[in-house]
Amino acid sequence: MTRRADNVIETDGALILGAGIAGLFTALKLAPFPALVLAGSRPGASGSSAWAQGGIAAAVGEGDDWRDHAADTIVAGAGLCDPKIVYLVAREAPDRIADLVAMGAPFDRDADGALALGREAAHSRARIVHVTGDRAGAEISRTLAARALATPSIRIMEGFHAVELAMEDGKVIGLFARHGTGPDARLVLFKARAVIFATGGLGALYAVTTNPLEARGEGLGMAARAGALIADPEFVQFHPTAIAIGRDPAPLATEALRGEGAVLINDQGERFMPSVHGDAELAPRDVVARAIHRQIAGGRRVFLDCRDAIGEHFAAHFPTVYAACMSGGIDPARQPIPVAPAAHYHMGGIASDAHGRSSLPGLWVAGECAATGLHGANRLASNSLLEGLVFGARVAEDVRGTVLAGTASGQPPAPAAFALPAPPHVLRAAMNRHVGLERNAEGLNDALGVIARLEQSSGGEPALLNMLAAARLVTAAALARRESRGGHWRSDFPLTQKTGARTFITLPDAIGDDGRQQRFVTS
Repeated sequence: MTRRADNVIETDGALILGAGIAGLFTALKLAPFPALVLAGSRPGASGSSAWAQGGIAAAVGEGDDWRDHAADTIVAGAGLCDPKIVYLVAREAPDRIADLVAMGAPFDRDADGALALGREAAHSRARIVHVTGDRAGAEISRTLAARALATPSIRIMEGFHAVELAMEDGKVIGLFARHGTGPDARLVLFKARAVIFATGGLGALYAVTTNPLEARGEGLGMAARAGALIADPEFVQFHPTAIAIGRDPAPLATEALRGEGAVLINDQGERFMPSVHGDAELAPRDVVARAIHRQIAGGRRVFLDCRDAIGEHFAAHFPTVYAACMSGGIDPARQPIPVAPAAHYHMGGIASDAHGRSSLPGLWVAGECAATGLHGANRLASNSLLEGLVFGARVAEDVRGTVLAGTASGQPPAPAAFALPAPPHVLRAAMNRHVGLERNAEGLNDALGVIARLEQSSGGEPALLNMLAAARLVTAAALARRESRGGHWRSDFPLTQKTGARTFITLPDAIGDDGRQQRFVTS
Protein backbone atom coordinates (compact mmCIF):
# COMPACT_ATOMS: atom_id res chain seq x y z
CA MET A 1 0.00 0.00 0.00
CA THR A 2 1.44 3.37 -0.95
CA ARG A 3 1.87 6.19 1.54
CA ARG A 4 0.38 9.63 1.30
CA ALA A 5 2.80 12.50 1.49
CA ASP A 6 2.80 14.17 4.92
CA ASN A 7 3.07 17.57 3.29
CA VAL A 8 2.68 19.04 -0.18
CA ILE A 9 4.80 22.02 -1.24
CA GLU A 10 3.99 23.64 -4.56
CA THR A 11 6.16 26.02 -6.53
CA ASP A 12 4.86 28.15 -9.37
CA GLY A 13 8.12 27.79 -11.30
CA ALA A 14 10.99 25.31 -11.52
CA LEU A 15 12.11 22.80 -8.91
CA ILE A 16 15.89 22.23 -8.92
CA LEU A 17 17.34 19.22 -7.12
CA GLY A 18 20.94 20.00 -6.20
CA ALA A 19 22.73 23.12 -5.00
CA GLY A 20 26.13 22.67 -6.58
CA ILE A 21 27.48 24.85 -9.36
CA ALA A 22 25.10 23.43 -12.02
CA GLY A 23 22.01 23.82 -9.85
CA LEU A 24 22.78 27.30 -8.54
CA PHE A 25 23.88 28.64 -11.93
CA THR A 26 20.67 27.30 -13.49
CA ALA A 27 18.60 29.03 -10.82
CA LEU A 28 20.43 32.32 -11.38
CA LYS A 29 20.02 32.07 -15.14
CA LEU A 30 16.29 31.36 -14.68
CA ALA A 31 15.74 34.58 -12.73
CA PRO A 32 13.28 36.25 -12.54
CA PHE A 33 11.46 32.99 -13.38
CA PRO A 34 10.88 31.46 -9.93
CA ALA A 35 13.03 28.55 -8.78
CA LEU A 36 12.90 26.39 -5.66
CA VAL A 37 16.27 24.72 -4.99
CA LEU A 38 16.41 21.62 -2.77
CA ALA A 39 19.77 21.30 -1.04
CA GLY A 40 20.92 18.42 1.09
CA SER A 41 23.02 20.83 3.15
CA ARG A 42 24.20 24.43 3.11
CA PRO A 43 24.54 25.62 -0.52
CA GLY A 44 28.05 26.34 -1.68
CA ALA A 45 29.73 24.43 1.13
CA SER A 46 29.44 20.77 0.17
CA GLY A 47 29.13 18.39 -2.75
CA SER A 48 31.42 17.60 -5.64
CA SER A 49 31.31 21.16 -7.02
CA ALA A 50 32.77 22.63 -3.86
CA TRP A 51 35.50 19.98 -3.87
CA ALA A 52 36.57 20.60 -7.48
CA GLN A 53 40.20 21.70 -7.53
CA GLY A 54 41.18 21.96 -11.17
CA GLY A 55 39.34 24.84 -12.82
CA ILE A 56 37.29 25.57 -15.92
CA ALA A 57 38.47 25.17 -19.51
CA ALA A 58 37.67 27.93 -22.01
CA ALA A 59 39.37 29.46 -25.03
CA VAL A 60 39.81 32.91 -23.49
CA GLY A 61 43.56 33.37 -23.94
CA GLU A 62 45.26 35.32 -26.68
CA GLY A 63 45.66 33.14 -29.76
CA ASP A 64 43.39 30.40 -28.47
CA ASP A 65 40.25 29.41 -30.35
CA TRP A 66 37.14 27.49 -29.33
CA ARG A 67 37.73 25.14 -32.27
CA ASP A 68 41.05 24.06 -30.73
CA HIS A 69 39.31 23.45 -27.40
CA ALA A 70 36.70 21.38 -29.26
CA ALA A 71 39.39 19.39 -31.08
CA ASP A 72 41.15 18.54 -27.80
CA THR A 73 37.83 17.45 -26.27
CA ILE A 74 37.08 15.14 -29.20
CA VAL A 75 40.53 13.54 -29.10
CA ALA A 76 40.21 12.85 -25.36
CA GLY A 77 36.72 11.42 -25.86
CA ALA A 78 38.12 8.43 -27.77
CA GLY A 79 35.63 8.44 -30.63
CA LEU A 80 32.37 8.79 -28.69
CA CYS A 81 31.88 12.56 -28.34
CA ASP A 82 28.87 14.14 -30.00
CA PRO A 83 30.60 16.78 -32.18
CA LYS A 84 27.60 19.13 -32.23
CA ILE A 85 27.52 19.20 -28.43
CA VAL A 86 31.29 19.62 -28.21
CA TYR A 87 31.19 22.57 -30.59
CA LEU A 88 28.40 24.37 -28.77
CA VAL A 89 30.04 23.88 -25.36
CA ALA A 90 33.46 25.08 -26.54
CA ARG A 91 31.88 28.02 -28.39
CA GLU A 92 29.81 29.14 -25.39
CA ALA A 93 32.55 28.59 -22.80
CA PRO A 94 34.01 32.14 -22.91
CA ASP A 95 30.55 33.63 -22.31
CA ARG A 96 30.05 31.44 -19.25
CA ILE A 97 33.42 32.55 -17.86
CA ALA A 98 32.31 36.15 -18.45
CA ASP A 99 29.12 35.41 -16.51
CA LEU A 100 31.12 34.16 -13.55
CA VAL A 101 33.41 37.18 -13.66
CA ALA A 102 30.36 39.45 -13.63
CA MET A 103 28.99 37.53 -10.64
CA GLY A 104 32.22 38.11 -8.74
CA ALA A 105 34.12 34.84 -9.12
CA PRO A 106 37.69 35.66 -7.96
CA PHE A 107 39.68 34.02 -10.75
CA ASP A 108 43.47 34.15 -10.58
CA ARG A 109 44.99 37.00 -12.59
CA ASP A 110 48.42 37.61 -14.07
CA ALA A 111 50.55 40.71 -13.51
CA ASP A 112 48.65 42.60 -16.23
CA GLY A 113 45.27 41.81 -14.70
CA ALA A 114 44.28 39.28 -17.37
CA LEU A 115 42.92 35.86 -16.42
CA ALA A 116 45.82 33.58 -15.48
CA LEU A 117 45.63 30.42 -17.56
CA GLY A 118 47.02 26.99 -16.74
CA ARG A 119 47.47 23.89 -18.84
CA GLU A 120 46.19 20.44 -17.91
CA ALA A 121 46.41 16.98 -19.40
CA ALA A 122 45.47 16.53 -23.07
CA HIS A 123 44.93 20.26 -23.66
CA SER A 124 47.02 21.64 -26.53
CA ARG A 125 47.54 24.97 -24.77
CA ALA A 126 47.00 26.77 -21.46
CA ARG A 127 43.27 27.56 -21.19
CA ILE A 128 42.25 26.63 -17.62
CA VAL A 129 41.07 29.41 -15.29
CA HIS A 130 41.70 28.76 -11.60
CA VAL A 131 41.00 30.33 -8.23
CA THR A 132 43.92 30.38 -5.77
CA GLY A 133 45.47 27.49 -7.66
CA ASP A 134 43.21 24.68 -6.45
CA ARG A 135 40.08 26.34 -5.02
CA ALA A 136 37.98 26.94 -8.14
CA GLY A 137 35.09 24.73 -7.09
CA ALA A 138 34.91 26.06 -3.54
CA GLU A 139 35.14 29.74 -4.47
CA ILE A 140 32.77 29.58 -7.44
CA SER A 141 30.27 27.62 -5.33
CA ARG A 142 30.53 30.24 -2.59
CA THR A 143 30.05 33.07 -5.10
CA LEU A 144 26.99 31.48 -6.71
CA ALA A 145 25.45 30.60 -3.34
CA ALA A 146 25.77 34.19 -2.15
CA ARG A 147 24.17 35.44 -5.37
CA ALA A 148 21.35 32.90 -5.18
CA LEU A 149 20.56 33.71 -1.55
CA ALA A 150 20.28 37.39 -2.50
CA THR A 151 18.02 36.77 -5.53
CA PRO A 152 14.29 37.24 -4.75
CA SER A 153 13.09 34.69 -7.33
CA ILE A 154 15.19 31.88 -5.79
CA ARG A 155 14.11 29.97 -2.70
CA ILE A 156 16.51 27.46 -1.17
CA MET A 157 15.35 24.71 1.18
CA GLU A 158 17.91 22.59 3.02
CA GLY A 159 17.85 19.15 4.58
CA PHE A 160 15.72 17.24 2.06
CA HIS A 161 16.65 13.86 0.58
CA ALA A 162 14.82 13.11 -2.68
CA VAL A 163 13.77 9.49 -3.12
CA GLU A 164 11.38 9.28 -6.09
CA LEU A 165 10.04 11.26 -9.03
CA ALA A 166 6.34 12.13 -8.97
CA MET A 167 4.77 11.08 -12.26
CA GLU A 168 1.37 11.64 -13.80
CA ASP A 169 0.37 10.36 -17.26
CA GLY A 170 4.04 9.79 -18.14
CA LYS A 171 5.06 13.34 -17.18
CA VAL A 172 7.24 14.44 -14.30
CA ILE A 173 5.25 16.80 -12.06
CA GLY A 174 7.53 16.89 -9.02
CA LEU A 175 9.33 14.63 -6.61
CA PHE A 176 9.03 13.05 -3.20
CA ALA A 177 11.67 13.88 -0.60
CA ARG A 178 12.38 12.74 2.92
CA HIS A 179 12.87 15.29 5.68
CA GLY A 180 14.08 14.49 9.17
CA THR A 181 15.26 11.19 10.65
CA GLY A 182 13.91 8.33 12.69
CA PRO A 183 10.29 8.46 13.88
CA ASP A 184 10.10 12.19 13.09
CA ALA A 185 10.86 11.64 9.39
CA ARG A 186 8.20 12.81 6.99
CA LEU A 187 7.62 12.52 3.29
CA VAL A 188 7.10 15.72 1.35
CA LEU A 189 5.71 16.00 -2.17
CA PHE A 190 7.20 18.91 -4.09
CA LYS A 191 5.15 19.87 -7.15
CA ALA A 192 6.45 22.04 -9.98
CA ARG A 193 5.92 22.88 -13.64
CA ALA A 194 9.51 21.92 -14.43
CA VAL A 195 11.89 19.63 -12.53
CA ILE A 196 15.64 20.07 -13.04
CA PHE A 197 18.13 17.50 -11.80
CA ALA A 198 21.61 18.76 -10.90
CA THR A 199 22.35 15.84 -8.58
CA GLY A 200 26.01 15.11 -9.37
CA GLY A 201 27.76 11.81 -9.94
CA LEU A 202 28.17 8.36 -8.43
CA GLY A 203 31.76 8.11 -7.22
CA ALA A 204 30.74 7.10 -3.69
CA LEU A 205 29.39 3.80 -5.05
CA TYR A 206 33.10 2.87 -5.16
CA ALA A 207 35.16 2.04 -2.08
CA VAL A 208 37.97 4.38 -3.20
CA THR A 209 36.73 7.74 -4.41
CA THR A 210 37.53 11.44 -4.37
CA ASN A 211 33.81 12.29 -4.28
CA PRO A 212 31.79 13.25 -1.21
CA LEU A 213 29.86 10.31 0.17
CA GLU A 214 26.53 11.78 -0.96
CA ALA A 215 27.62 11.38 -4.62
CA ARG A 216 26.05 7.95 -5.02
CA GLY A 217 24.09 8.14 -8.25
CA GLU A 218 20.67 8.62 -6.74
CA GLY A 219 19.53 11.18 -9.30
CA LEU A 220 20.52 8.80 -12.09
CA GLY A 221 18.79 5.94 -10.29
CA MET A 222 15.61 7.93 -9.68
CA ALA A 223 15.35 8.92 -13.33
CA ALA A 224 16.09 5.37 -14.51
CA ARG A 225 13.48 3.87 -12.19
CA ALA A 226 10.95 6.32 -13.68
CA GLY A 227 11.82 5.11 -17.20
CA ALA A 228 14.40 7.65 -18.36
CA LEU A 229 16.88 6.79 -21.08
CA ILE A 230 20.45 6.56 -19.75
CA ALA A 231 23.55 7.14 -21.88
CA ASP A 232 27.14 5.86 -21.58
CA PRO A 233 26.94 4.66 -17.95
CA GLU A 234 29.96 2.34 -18.29
CA PHE A 235 32.36 5.26 -18.64
CA VAL A 236 33.65 6.13 -15.18
CA GLN A 237 36.74 8.27 -14.90
CA PHE A 238 39.29 7.41 -12.24
CA HIS A 239 41.46 10.29 -11.16
CA PRO A 240 45.08 9.17 -11.31
CA THR A 241 46.29 11.01 -8.23
CA ALA A 242 44.12 10.61 -5.16
CA ILE A 243 46.28 11.11 -2.07
CA ALA A 244 46.77 7.63 -0.60
CA ILE A 245 46.61 8.31 3.15
CA GLY A 246 43.78 5.90 4.01
CA ARG A 247 40.88 8.36 4.07
CA ASP A 248 37.33 7.90 2.74
CA PRO A 249 36.80 9.84 0.59
CA ALA A 250 40.38 10.24 -0.55
CA PRO A 251 41.77 13.80 -0.82
CA LEU A 252 42.67 14.82 -4.35
CA ALA A 253 46.00 15.97 -5.74
CA THR A 254 44.80 18.17 -8.60
CA GLU A 255 45.95 17.57 -12.15
CA ALA A 256 47.16 21.15 -12.19
CA LEU A 257 50.20 19.92 -10.22
CA ARG A 258 51.25 17.85 -13.23
CA GLY A 259 50.44 20.83 -15.42
CA GLU A 260 53.05 22.74 -13.40
CA GLY A 261 55.65 20.02 -14.02
CA ALA A 262 55.21 17.53 -11.16
CA VAL A 263 56.21 13.99 -12.14
CA LEU A 264 55.15 10.48 -11.16
CA ILE A 265 57.72 8.12 -9.68
CA ASN A 266 57.56 4.69 -8.08
CA ASP A 267 59.13 3.66 -4.78
CA GLN A 268 62.39 2.93 -6.59
CA GLY A 269 62.56 6.53 -7.75
CA GLU A 270 61.80 5.60 -11.37
CA ARG A 271 59.76 7.94 -13.54
CA PHE A 272 57.56 5.58 -15.60
CA MET A 273 55.15 7.76 -17.63
CA PRO A 274 57.56 8.76 -20.45
CA SER A 275 57.70 5.11 -21.55
CA VAL A 276 53.90 4.83 -21.48
CA HIS A 277 52.80 7.87 -23.51
CA GLY A 278 54.40 10.66 -25.49
CA ASP A 279 52.80 13.30 -23.26
CA ALA A 280 54.09 11.53 -20.14
CA GLU A 281 52.32 12.91 -17.03
CA LEU A 282 50.07 15.05 -19.24
CA ALA A 283 48.62 12.06 -21.09
CA PRO A 284 44.83 11.55 -20.93
CA ARG A 285 43.59 10.63 -17.48
CA ASP A 286 42.66 7.05 -18.31
CA VAL A 287 46.19 6.38 -19.58
CA VAL A 288 47.82 7.86 -16.49
CA ALA A 289 45.41 6.11 -14.12
CA ARG A 290 45.99 2.68 -15.66
CA ALA A 291 49.75 3.20 -15.64
CA ILE A 292 49.66 3.95 -11.91
CA HIS A 293 47.28 1.04 -11.31
CA ARG A 294 49.65 -1.36 -13.04
CA GLN A 295 52.61 -0.10 -11.02
CA ILE A 296 50.65 -0.73 -7.82
CA ALA A 297 49.39 -4.13 -9.04
CA GLY A 298 53.03 -5.03 -9.70
CA GLY A 299 53.93 -4.38 -6.07
CA ARG A 300 55.23 -0.83 -6.41
CA ARG A 301 54.07 2.29 -4.57
CA VAL A 302 53.54 5.44 -6.62
CA PHE A 303 54.26 9.05 -5.70
CA LEU A 304 53.66 12.47 -7.21
CA ASP A 305 56.92 14.36 -6.90
CA CYS A 306 56.37 18.12 -6.74
CA ARG A 307 59.65 19.05 -5.09
CA ASP A 308 61.45 20.46 -8.13
CA ALA A 309 58.45 21.80 -10.05
CA ILE A 310 56.67 23.58 -7.19
CA GLY A 311 58.73 23.20 -4.03
CA GLU A 312 58.52 26.07 -1.56
CA HIS A 313 55.63 27.68 -3.48
CA PHE A 314 53.33 24.73 -2.74
CA ALA A 315 51.45 26.18 0.24
CA ALA A 316 50.71 29.44 -1.54
CA HIS A 317 49.82 28.03 -4.96
CA PHE A 318 47.93 24.87 -3.92
CA PRO A 319 46.63 25.44 -0.39
CA THR A 320 43.95 22.74 -0.46
CA VAL A 321 46.32 19.97 -1.51
CA TYR A 322 48.98 21.28 0.88
CA ALA A 323 46.58 21.14 3.82
CA ALA A 324 45.45 17.62 2.93
CA CYS A 325 49.04 16.40 2.69
CA MET A 326 50.13 18.05 5.92
CA SER A 327 47.15 16.56 7.76
CA GLY A 328 48.46 13.16 6.71
CA GLY A 329 52.00 13.93 7.86
CA ILE A 330 53.41 14.72 4.40
CA ASP A 331 55.15 17.97 3.49
CA PRO A 332 54.68 18.06 -0.31
CA ALA A 333 57.33 20.76 -0.70
CA ARG A 334 59.92 18.32 0.62
CA GLN A 335 58.40 14.84 0.23
CA PRO A 336 56.77 12.99 -2.68
CA ILE A 337 53.01 12.54 -2.24
CA PRO A 338 51.73 8.91 -2.18
CA VAL A 339 48.97 8.56 -4.80
CA ALA A 340 46.59 5.97 -6.23
CA PRO A 341 43.68 6.08 -8.72
CA ALA A 342 40.18 6.69 -7.33
CA ALA A 343 36.67 6.93 -8.80
CA HIS A 344 36.29 10.59 -9.68
CA TYR A 345 33.82 11.48 -12.44
CA HIS A 346 30.97 9.84 -14.34
CA MET A 347 30.96 10.56 -18.08
CA GLY A 348 27.60 8.81 -18.41
CA GLY A 349 24.26 9.82 -16.95
CA ILE A 350 20.69 10.72 -17.83
CA ALA A 351 20.57 11.14 -21.60
CA SER A 352 19.84 14.73 -22.59
CA ASP A 353 19.62 16.86 -25.69
CA ALA A 354 21.19 20.23 -26.50
CA HIS A 355 18.61 21.95 -24.26
CA GLY A 356 19.15 19.64 -21.29
CA ARG A 357 15.85 17.83 -21.81
CA SER A 358 15.71 14.21 -20.66
CA SER A 359 13.53 11.55 -22.30
CA LEU A 360 10.93 12.11 -19.53
CA PRO A 361 8.65 15.08 -20.25
CA GLY A 362 9.00 17.64 -17.48
CA LEU A 363 12.53 16.61 -16.45
CA TRP A 364 15.65 18.58 -17.41
CA VAL A 365 19.19 17.67 -16.35
CA ALA A 366 22.46 19.59 -15.95
CA GLY A 367 25.94 18.80 -14.69
CA GLU A 368 27.48 15.44 -13.90
CA CYS A 369 24.16 13.58 -13.62
CA ALA A 370 23.55 14.31 -17.32
CA ALA A 371 25.04 12.61 -20.38
CA THR A 372 25.13 15.26 -23.08
CA GLY A 373 27.68 13.64 -25.40
CA LEU A 374 30.35 16.19 -24.49
CA HIS A 375 32.78 13.83 -22.78
CA GLY A 376 32.57 10.69 -24.88
CA ALA A 377 34.54 7.84 -23.34
CA ASN A 378 36.94 10.02 -21.38
CA ARG A 379 36.40 13.56 -20.05
CA LEU A 380 38.96 16.20 -20.94
CA ALA A 381 40.36 17.93 -17.85
CA SER A 382 38.35 20.90 -16.53
CA ASN A 383 35.41 20.35 -18.88
CA SER A 384 33.17 19.19 -16.02
CA LEU A 385 32.32 22.49 -14.31
CA LEU A 386 32.13 24.01 -17.79
CA GLU A 387 29.47 21.52 -18.86
CA GLY A 388 27.37 22.35 -15.80
CA LEU A 389 27.58 26.06 -16.59
CA VAL A 390 26.82 25.77 -20.30
CA PHE A 391 23.89 23.43 -19.81
CA GLY A 392 22.67 25.28 -16.74
CA ALA A 393 22.26 28.33 -18.98
CA ARG A 394 20.69 26.25 -21.75
CA VAL A 395 18.24 24.53 -19.41
CA ALA A 396 17.23 27.88 -17.96
CA GLU A 397 16.63 29.34 -21.41
CA ASP A 398 14.57 26.32 -22.46
CA VAL A 399 12.45 26.28 -19.32
CA ARG A 400 11.78 30.01 -19.52
CA GLY A 401 10.78 29.66 -23.16
CA THR A 402 8.56 26.57 -22.88
CA VAL A 403 7.10 26.44 -19.35
CA LEU A 404 4.45 28.84 -18.08
CA ALA A 405 4.78 29.67 -14.42
CA GLY A 406 1.81 28.36 -12.46
CA THR A 407 0.72 25.71 -10.02
CA ALA A 408 1.39 22.08 -10.95
CA SER A 409 -1.62 19.77 -10.86
CA GLY A 410 -2.11 16.18 -9.82
CA GLN A 411 -1.50 14.12 -6.69
CA PRO A 412 0.57 11.04 -7.62
CA PRO A 413 0.96 8.12 -5.20
CA ALA A 414 3.96 8.31 -2.93
CA PRO A 415 6.51 5.50 -2.53
CA ALA A 416 5.54 2.75 -0.12
CA ALA A 417 8.72 3.16 1.92
CA PHE A 418 11.51 5.65 2.25
CA ALA A 419 14.82 5.59 4.06
CA LEU A 420 18.29 7.11 4.03
CA PRO A 421 20.73 4.19 3.89
CA ALA A 422 24.39 4.63 3.12
CA PRO A 423 25.81 2.74 0.14
CA PRO A 424 26.32 -0.81 1.46
CA HIS A 425 29.99 -1.68 2.02
CA VAL A 426 29.54 -4.88 0.01
CA LEU A 427 28.32 -2.81 -2.96
CA ARG A 428 31.20 -0.33 -2.77
CA ALA A 429 33.71 -3.17 -2.49
CA ALA A 430 32.21 -5.03 -5.47
CA MET A 431 32.17 -1.89 -7.63
CA ASN A 432 35.77 -1.11 -6.74
CA ARG A 433 37.00 -4.64 -7.37
CA HIS A 434 35.00 -5.61 -10.44
CA VAL A 435 33.80 -2.38 -12.13
CA GLY A 436 36.93 -0.28 -11.66
CA LEU A 437 39.91 0.54 -13.82
CA GLU A 438 40.25 -2.98 -15.25
CA ARG A 439 37.19 -5.10 -15.92
CA ASN A 440 36.32 -8.55 -17.28
CA ALA A 441 33.20 -10.62 -17.80
CA GLU A 442 33.70 -12.80 -14.74
CA GLY A 443 34.09 -9.85 -12.39
CA LEU A 444 31.24 -7.86 -13.94
CA ASN A 445 28.89 -10.82 -13.57
CA ASP A 446 30.00 -11.19 -9.94
CA ALA A 447 29.15 -7.51 -9.38
CA LEU A 448 25.71 -7.97 -10.97
CA GLY A 449 25.15 -10.87 -8.59
CA VAL A 450 25.95 -8.68 -5.60
CA ILE A 451 23.60 -5.97 -6.89
CA ALA A 452 20.79 -8.51 -7.42
CA ARG A 453 21.14 -9.86 -3.87
CA LEU A 454 21.04 -6.36 -2.43
CA GLU A 455 17.95 -5.55 -4.50
CA GLN A 456 16.21 -8.64 -3.13
CA SER A 457 17.00 -7.67 0.46
CA SER A 458 16.32 -3.93 0.04
CA GLY A 459 12.84 -4.01 1.52
CA GLY A 460 11.76 -1.67 -1.25
CA GLU A 461 13.60 1.33 0.20
CA PRO A 462 13.71 3.87 -2.66
CA ALA A 463 17.00 5.51 -1.66
CA LEU A 464 18.78 2.15 -1.73
CA LEU A 465 17.03 1.11 -4.94
CA ASN A 466 18.22 4.35 -6.59
CA MET A 467 21.85 3.56 -5.72
CA LEU A 468 21.50 -0.03 -6.88
CA ALA A 469 19.88 1.06 -10.15
CA ALA A 470 22.85 3.34 -10.86
CA ALA A 471 25.32 0.58 -10.04
CA ARG A 472 23.44 -1.92 -12.21
CA LEU A 473 23.43 0.42 -15.19
CA VAL A 474 27.17 1.02 -14.98
CA THR A 475 27.92 -2.69 -14.60
CA ALA A 476 25.54 -4.01 -17.25
CA ALA A 477 26.76 -1.48 -19.81
CA ALA A 478 30.37 -2.37 -19.00
CA LEU A 479 29.57 -6.05 -19.58
CA ALA A 480 27.93 -5.25 -22.90
CA ARG A 481 30.80 -3.14 -24.23
CA ARG A 482 33.21 -5.82 -25.48
CA GLU A 483 36.12 -3.52 -26.20
CA SER A 484 38.42 -1.15 -24.34
CA ARG A 485 37.89 2.55 -24.91
CA GLY A 486 38.61 5.67 -22.86
CA GLY A 487 37.72 5.17 -19.21
CA HIS A 488 36.43 1.63 -19.90
CA TRP A 489 39.12 -1.08 -20.08
CA ARG A 490 38.33 -4.80 -20.45
CA SER A 491 41.22 -7.18 -19.80
CA ASP A 492 39.30 -9.84 -21.78
CA PHE A 493 38.65 -7.40 -24.68
CA PRO A 494 41.74 -5.13 -24.64
CA LEU A 495 41.41 -3.83 -28.22
CA THR A 496 39.40 -0.82 -29.36
CA GLN A 497 36.92 -1.39 -32.15
CA LYS A 498 37.50 0.66 -35.30
CA THR A 499 34.13 2.37 -35.07
CA GLY A 500 32.70 3.55 -31.79
CA ALA A 501 29.10 3.64 -30.65
CA ARG A 502 27.53 5.33 -27.67
CA THR A 503 25.45 3.31 -25.21
CA PHE A 504 21.77 4.09 -24.73
CA ILE A 505 20.02 1.95 -22.13
CA THR A 506 17.00 1.82 -19.85
CA LEU A 507 16.83 0.05 -16.52
CA PRO A 508 14.78 -2.88 -17.94
CA ASP A 509 17.53 -3.35 -20.56
CA ALA A 510 20.10 -3.66 -17.78
CA ILE A 511 18.12 -6.41 -16.09
CA GLY A 512 18.08 -8.61 -19.21
CA ASP A 513 20.48 -11.42 -20.05
CA ASP A 514 23.79 -10.88 -21.83
CA GLY A 515 22.16 -11.12 -25.25
CA ARG A 516 19.75 -8.30 -24.49
CA GLN A 517 22.54 -6.19 -23.09
CA GLN A 518 24.44 -6.40 -26.36
CA ARG A 519 21.60 -4.78 -28.25
CA PHE A 520 21.58 -1.55 -26.29
CA VAL A 521 25.05 -0.53 -27.51
CA THR A 522 23.91 1.30 -30.63
CA SER A 523 25.67 2.90 -33.55
